[in-house]
Amino acid sequence: MTETANIGGVTGERLKQYIERIERLEEEKSGIAEDIRDVYAESKSAGYETKIIRQIVKLRKMDRQKRQEQEEILELYKSAIGLE
Repeated sequence: MTETANIGGVTGERLKQYIERIERLEEEKSGIAEDIRDVYAESKSAGYETKIIRQIVKLRKMDRQKRQEQEEILELYKSAIGLE
């Protein structure tokens, strides 16, 4: 076990606790990211388009007003370049 010290106003034990918490959370994040990849792979094998699913997930994170604004701007730009 590594000993900690208080140096220059830095409490070694407290700092170590923060670092260990961050390390645990990073491990959990990595595990969750892997789980998300698995779900996308499962949806792809079921015949779904993962790019579209990702877009829907992104849209669902936005509040309604922000999403509507972006959709309106997208339609405006598409019209401006004759895409529709």
